[in-house]
Amino acid sequence: MSSVLSQDAADTLEIEEGVRLAVHSFGMTDTGKVRETNEDQFLIAAMRKTLRVERTSLAVGKIRRSHDESHLFVVADGMGGHAGGEEASALAVDAVESFLVETFKWFSKCKGRDQDQVLAEFKKAVAEANAHVLDEAHRHPELRGMGTTLTLAYSLNDTLFIAHVGDTRCYLFRDGVLQRLTQDHTLVEDLVRRGALTPEQAPKHRLRHVITNAIGGDSPEIQVELQRIRLQPDDAVLLCSDGLTEMVSDSEIAHILDTAPDAEHACQQLVDSANQNGGSDNITAIVARFEALNEQAFA
Repeated sequence: MSSVLSQDAADTLEIEEGVRLAVHSFGMTDTGKVRETNEDQFLIAAMRKTLRVERTSLAVGKIRRSHDESHLFVVADGMGGHAGGEEASALAVDAVESFLVETFKWFSKCKGRDQDQVLAEFKKAVAEANAHVLDEAHRHPELRGMGTTLTLAYSLNDTLFIAHVGDTRCYLFRDGVLQRLTQDHTLVEDLVRRGALTPEQAPKHRLRHVITNAIGGDSPEIQVELQRIRLQPDDAVLLCSDGLTEMVSDSEIAHILDTAPDAEHACQQLVDSANQNGGSDNITAIVARFEALNEQAFA
């Protein structure tokens, strides 16, 4: 049976000794039933260490690959209408991808302070995405004010690193319990945190879509929410846009993640449910499932 845990519970996740996990993931985006265009973007990428042999006297293969592997998941929800929002989300995802390929030291062992450095690198990646979007808006007046949310998760072995701006979300589904790991950077969420609104009032408040922290937009300043958690075998991670969470309750999301046979079916069911409930916005979902790795395969 599935259930839902509050945001505060995410802070109590236990950190245990690291293990290697296999990852099975899938992503999907859909325009929805109301919008004419899709301003959402997503990215799933696997990073492996590869050695390409150009010339040697040894009898070896041309390419050698390490068994180490890390995974990147990104969801962005553009703002600004029509070309602006679509352009902003695409620019942000592309900037993050480029930064990580060119700059990031993928295969740090991530012990102690190394993990803090990984988070610092992701903060830089999001800052570069922000600068890229602002620069494009400056050079193209018709795109002025365009912006985007951005949520990324990076898994290395059993550690998940998260960087987040806006109201796209990252969830952890563990032992039948759905836990929201990110906070919404919205006016209504700020009011709830200050006690001016109750959590029950927030979902229907007329200002619930007002974003207070986004890439691009009208302000060069952003606050990047950073965190890391330790993953366990049989965990699932969901990244999604608010086109899903506005239409599908946490309890229904938990049920789908609990019962879907794999990541692809889970994504399809989540998108279908959002459309069946109205599909008032673009819908994007990435589901990643983590399983115990058969180490004998690499012996």
